[in-house]
Amino acid sequence: MPQGGLTIYAVELENISKTFPGGVEANKNITLRIREGEVHGLLGENGAGKSTLMNILYGFLSKDTGRILIRGEEVELQSPQDAILRGVGMVHQHFKLIPPLTVTENVILGLEPVLKRLRAERLVETKHFSSLLPIDFRGAADRIRRIAEENGLHIDPDAKIQDISVGLQQRVEIIKTLYRNADIVILDEPTSVLTPQEVDDLFVTLEKFKEAGRTIILITHKLREPMVLADRISVLRDGELIGTVNKEDTSPEELARMMVGRPVVFRVEKGPANPGGVVLAIKDLTVQDKRGITAVRGINLEVKAGEILGIAGVEGNGQTELVEAIAGLLKSREGNILLNGKDITGLDPREVREAGVSHIPEDRHRRGLILGFTIAENSTLGRHHRAPFAMGPGRQVLDLSEADGITEALVDTYSIKVSDIHSLASTLSGGNQQKVIVARELSANPKLILAAQPTRGLDVGATEYIHNVLVSMRDEGAAILLVSAELDEIMSVSDRIAVIFDGQIVAVKEPEATTAEELGLLMAGHKQDQSSAEAVV
Repeated sequence: MPQGGLTIYAVELENISKTFPGGVEANKNITLRIREGEVHGLLGENGAGKSTLMNILYGFLSKDTGRILIRGEEVELQSPQDAILRGVGMVHQHFKLIPPLTVTENVILGLEPVLKRLRAERLVETKHFSSLLPIDFRGAADRIRRIAEENGLHIDPDAKIQDISVGLQQRVEIIKTLYRNADIVILDEPTSVLTPQEVDDLFVTLEKFKEAGRTIILITHKLREPMVLADRISVLRDGELIGTVNKEDTSPEELARMMVGRPVVFRVEKGPANPGGVVLAIKDLTVQDKRGITAVRGINLEVKAGEILGIAGVEGNGQTELVEAIAGLLKSREGNILLNGKDITGLDPREVREAGVSHIPEDRHRRGLILGFTIAENSTLGRHHRAPFAMGPGRQVLDLSEADGITEALVDTYSIKVSDIHSLASTLSGGNQQKVIVARELSANPKLILAAQPTRGLDVGATEYIHNVLVSMRDEGAAILLVSAELDEIMSVSDRIAVIFDGQIVAVKEPEATTAEELGLLMAGHKQDQSSAEAVV
């Protein structure tokens, strides 16, 4: 903040460049200055270089050229520990947590507090003996509770990571940075895995950070977050800094143009649906989750050819299990799943795919990709055993040239930023990983598309493109079941909206005859005049 006419900078990045093996220039001579105590939005498309730049500041990656100054002092960061010691913390897009451990155990990893540590060190004049003493879990848990209460991050320190929601896991990551006394906090795509309610909770937390004088760097490809939270916004495109603007001097439309290099249409442009016959019919379906708890409770549902049915609901209300049961990933306890009149209940995932179902899963790492496979290999998964990829006796030989040609076409059509289609999927940004999955699934000419969070992690340009592709496939006669935590997406893309709560369909609405407020109340379990029995789709 200005003092005596001078601007105090928490972070100064001067002429930062970074090129990865393979020749991808992630950062090109970027100079960026972050003021002390401000919320600074770092905006850009997937693959624009945002995460790379901040990973350099966090010591996670090395720079090729340039200088880093933290509070005016030039530093050479060899590891994240160097950044942490200087008060820099980072919450990554994909969390760095160990599921079987508790919240407390995850928070203190690497910083295990030891009972009477100082006394032990004075006694033996060494730090080694102290490591034999028991870890003070109670003291650590108490401090975690204090940090949580002070910052609106309420959480149970004794809960295991595997038993808590994604939103709570993010709170754990934020608490980890505060536990290490970070006053410069980098948040990488913090809302990409959150429900609308969790996003609002995060906004409250960030306001508390700002009131406490912390400097926040918000990496995002979305426009709502920086327009609500940021003081200033810097836009990257193709590894270059396009410009830095004050929030009050810009607009979502202008930011989108800076990000993409062209005007972006925010509303989905589509004509009325012309539904045909029933493609997907679900009858009295009951499904248990992996813990044996009933997640889907006697759902009846129909999706017709040429329509998009949106499922609106707070995550954890059965939509995941519903989609996975249709895809063959979970077995149902009761009920039937019919595809064009054929019973596909209980078929395995390959048989479901062969029947004409494409699945964009909500968890791209666990369900959508094999990160150790190349982009070309991932682009053929699910169809690799059939022509044109499989050839020879018993179709035991994979035609790599055919796979490469189709992958190149998908990369070009979906604007997937990759230096080489033979690079590992793990080398792509999260958004470009999502594009690989979407491209693969939508290019299979499916009868039914299960689209679970299809634009999660995608920037405005890619989101616009995916929405247009879904609408065009609807117009060509595909039936689409769309599950999304983004109400704006559900309302603008869907032809009909089914609201799910506690494993049941509680209402069916026409997008033009409802509001986000009404849907939000239904998603939270508020009743309406229509009973769930009457709300059969």
